[in-house]
Amino acid sequence: MPPSRKWRDRVWHTVYALSVVLVACEMTPRSEAAEWSLAPSIGVTGVYNSNLLLTPLPHTESYGYWVTPAAELAGKTERLEVGSRIAADVVGYFGGEDRQFTNVFAPLSVRYQTEKDLIGFTGGFTRDNTLLGELQETGVVLQFTQRNQWTANPTWTRRLTEKLSLQSSIRFSDTTYEGNRLVDYRLVGGSGGFLYQLSERDQLQLSGSYVDFHTTDSSSPFRADFPGINMSLTHAFSESLTGTVYGGPRFLSMSSQSPLGDTMTSDTVWLAGANMTKRFERASLQASLSRDLLPSGLGLLLETDRGEVSASYDVSETLACSVAVVGILTSGTTNAVIGGVYPDSRYVSVAPKLSWKFLEWWRAEVSYMYRWRDTDAAIDSAQSHATTFMVTYYPPKFSYSY
Repeated sequence: MPPSRKWRDRVWHTVYALSVVLVACEMTPRSEAAEWSLAPSIGVTGVYNSNLLLTPLPHTESYGYWVTPAAELAGKTERLEVGSRIAADVVGYFGGEDRQFTNVFAPLSVRYQTEKDLIGFTGGFTRDNTLLGELQETGVVLQFTQRNQWTANPTWTRRLTEKLSLQSSIRFSDTTYEGNRLVDYRLVGGSGGFLYQLSERDQLQLSGSYVDFHTTDSSSPFRADFPGINMSLTHAFSESLTGTVYGGPRFLSMSSQSPLGDTMTSDTVWLAGANMTKRFERASLQASLSRDLLPSGLGLLLETDRGEVSASYDVSETLACSVAVVGILTSGTTNAVIGGVYPDSRYVSVAPKLSWKFLEWWRAEVSYMYRWRDTDAAIDSAQSHATTFMVTYYPPKFSYSY
């Protein structure tokens, strides 16, 4: 499917925003040393998938190709850091599914630090499909649909004393889907609180937050807002082992409109999580558990219980391997509002990968992904096996400093 004019304009807006950032960075006083670099690359991938749509219905195998041009931008001065990796995926599938589409990734991260303040920004534009991005986030299959998402997350940290800091952030995302089968939505929120350094190894954070979620094109408009309180504790067991636990309540209020009338309901949902990171000389291990509220193209909020384990190991300077295991239990928090019962679902993915730098500017990657899902509404579960082989060329990067 050729890209629409709407999202092409959004990509150009993103490029324009990046240009503005670069111009602003160029206006940094020349007394500060600056380093800039641009690293282009292009990759070609062959794909096989036994069940691309992850459906329990009869299906056939799919084959495909991905062509991925990309450019990684990095800039740094004494106070400012800017980073971005603009990339596109030109994708074609045939066999069980005959589809052609283009994904676009234009993220932006900015970090500016003074003696007492740290100002940051992450966001940008992402165009992907629901079976690539949203499935791994929520564990719910939402058909094979292209998703366009804008995000902006500015942050500000102010150091009040040597141990106490004030933190604040704003959260914004606008998500649209091509076609009329899924529901567009917008999410706006913010948080603020304090971070206290209990000791050299312990940090305590207490914050309040507010999130507003609402659909933007639904025939039955839905809105949910949930203020909440969160407390987290981070402990460094050693220089290579760090763990964090967090949790708190969310006071959920929901409303929907339908031809049968308006419906309102409220509930208290407890969210919590824990994660741990262990680093070795040539390897790393990460594990996390979390319960969260996530927006969805279904036009409602989903409650997810997620567990994830990932590990990587550098066999040599040119050979590396990794594996990621994800398990998600998903349920609907808005059953009373939508007038029905959202079926609980379960999703598991296992993805090992092997990466080999066989020449100075060339890298090859072989990966495999097993996916399984089951819902209370389906008679049978569904599973898929996917393999990819990718070759990427990294020409010499361009660098500039003054």
